[in-house]
Amino acid sequence: MLTYLSIIITAIFINNIVFAQFLGICPFLGVSKKTSSALGMGAAVTFVITLATVVAWLLQYYVLDPLELGYLQTIVFILVIAFLVQMLEIVMKKIAPALYQSLGVFLPLITTNCAVLGVAILVIQKGFNLMESVTYGFATSLGFTLALWIFAGIREQLDLTAVPRGMKGVPIALVCAGILAMAFMGFSGIKIG
Repeated sequence: MLTYLSIIITAIFINNIVFAQFLGICPFLGVSKKTSSALGMGAAVTFVITLATVVAWLLQYYVLDPLELGYLQTIVFILVIAFLVQMLEIVMKKIAPALYQSLGVFLPLITTNCAVLGVAILVIQKGFNLMESVTYGFATSLGFTLALWIFAGIREQLDLTAVPRGMKGVPIALVCAGILAMAFMGFSGIKIG
């Protein structure tokens, strides 16, 4: 139980996929203008990362390793992620058209979100078993969602704040992202287990 708690806390706070590993920066900066779309994107990424992690782990240990095709890992994982995102897009279009419209171009970009591929590869590199992989994938995506949501809240507040003209938009967003990353670095001193 302590192992799983350690994986969860480490993935969300200590090694946050955005702030410590710098993966998933494109949607982090692109979808973080409103908290509602940030949470929607976070939910979509959570679903894709968790499912992709399970499928990638199963493919690695039951297909690629036994057939000695480990060199195809990246290509196979990319194809799996592309398929899962396509299925998610079809389902969201039917079930939640408003959320589908608000995510716009960023939903297909989940396919190229390096955080999704990064997590699938990291669970293999870390040697996690299936349950640890699912836990890590889910916790990492929660950390991504947390980062996205916090940053969206900051950006909404920035829209209401008097910011110097030269710093409006992307410059102040990048400064805030850097400060947020430094704040998350404070968790790196936590030792679990």
